[in-house]
Amino acid sequence: MRSLILCFLVLFLFGCESTEQKQAEAPQIFTHFEPDYANHQNVDEPIPQKQQALLIEEQSTPIKVKNRVVKKRPPKTTDLWVHIANNLHFTVYQNRALKKRIKWYLKQPKYLTTVSKRAAPYLYHIVKKIEQRNLPMEIALLPFVESDFRPTAASSQQAVGVWQLVGATAYHFGIKSDQWYDGRQDVLASTDAALDYLSYLHKRFNGNWLHALAAYNSGEGRVKRAIEKNSKRGKSTDFWSLSLPKETADYVPKLLALSYLVKHPQKGMKQPKLAYKPLTTQMNIGQQFDFSVIAKLSGIGSKQLHAINQGYLKNQSSPNGPHTLLLPIGQEALLKSQFFKSNFAGEYIVKQNDTLYGIAKRYSMSVKALKQLNNKANNFIGIGEKLLVGQPKTLPSSLTIDYKISPYLEPQEDIVIPTIEIDYTVKTGDSLWSISQLYDVPHSDLAKWNKLSASSILKPGSQLVLFIPQAEKPKAKPIKKDLLLDLQKTLNQPR
Repeated sequence: MRSLILCFLVLFLFGCESTEQKQAEAPQIFTHFEPDYANHQNVDEPIPQKQQALLIEEQSTPIKVKNRVVKKRPPKTTDLWVHIANNLHFTVYQNRALKKRIKWYLKQPKYLTTVSKRAAPYLYHIVKKIEQRNLPMEIALLPFVESDFRPTAASSQQAVGVWQLVGATAYHFGIKSDQWYDGRQDVLASTDAALDYLSYLHKRFNGNWLHALAAYNSGEGRVKRAIEKNSKRGKSTDFWSLSLPKETADYVPKLLALSYLVKHPQKGMKQPKLAYKPLTTQMNIGQQFDFSVIAKLSGIGSKQLHAINQGYLKNQSSPNGPHTLLLPIGQEALLKSQFFKSNFAGEYIVKQNDTLYGIAKRYSMSVKALKQLNNKANNFIGIGEKLLVGQPKTLPSSLTIDYKISPYLEPQEDIVIPTIEIDYTVKTGDSLWSISQLYDVPHSDLAKWNKLSASSILKPGSQLVLFIPQAEKPKAKPIKKDLLLDLQKTLNQPR
């Protein structure tokens, strides 16, 4: 009996020792967004516990559902950047590419605070659009990587705006572009198109966000070919294993490094602060408008108004729209005035189970008119979203803003500007955009004159035709008037 007990104790102790040994040898486990992300050979060894405070913190264990990470709801905050940081869920594996990008950001300690100031009028709206679509919050940082959040940024590849959309892609996802307006420079309109495109790429690459982001930068065809090439050779097809252009190979690590630094602030790098509330609000004038009139009515400087509405290329909106403006909150007195409520569109807050068709029917509108009024390229609406509804009145002709003659300028006859036709021989490196800038003609007009698309690639030696203005139109002399008084008298509105 004593021998039997001794044998049992020996086996029990051996089993405990074996268990402890296995636990000690078990590698650190990282939960991540990309299934193929951790398997690449260039990913460094897990970071020792002492270094984790500097490089990476182990995330709380999330639940993975269809390649999405579901975590406990982050605590409420009054800072938008804290909210963004709390909702970043890509796991950052420290490899050479990421460490290189992190070091670059750390050498630019004021980068985030500087670019955050440019993003301030729009960032809250972008975050809400991302949350409504249940997309990863890391996408909110993409305009920082793409353009340093410059609405008028233009690349050598003719990509424009904070999301750097090329003409063909923007057009495909419903962005309008003409001599009056370039939706790629309209931050909120281009955000809808960019999120549509990213959602498409995410599905196109079977839920792999790193592949989708790479395709956003270099094109889905190029990423697809790189994946197929590795697959045929029996190599890994994760992002880090693909043979991609240097720009794309740096692009994804740049986004991941930035998201890491937002989530894990480093000593010496200034952290931006931004109130967790909208700083601007959208309104739709419902008809062609002049910036000088809106500036007067809203009490906002014309330059400031243009600065946050850079989609408009002229001082007026197009007769055919869009007519949506972004205004700073607190300076939108026109929105709350009886004048606006009586003569322009009203507001409706989207509720659960609402549809565009149902809302349009309720306000005796067509779905097309409702979408145009709200500058929507698709049928997506989110609970809590504010929509402009109703049929805005047309102002009297005496006050209607006209493209060539404003009612607040001295009337003059329409002047036809003579043009001269010239032929241009395409040189190596030329593009429609560069030629249009050289001759100061609209990019879209140059394409139209030569029966080309806005994104056409030019062949050296080919001939283009251009129509160059011979003389500038004389500028009209403004007449000093009280615009608000003039409007209200015409509409019999009490002041």
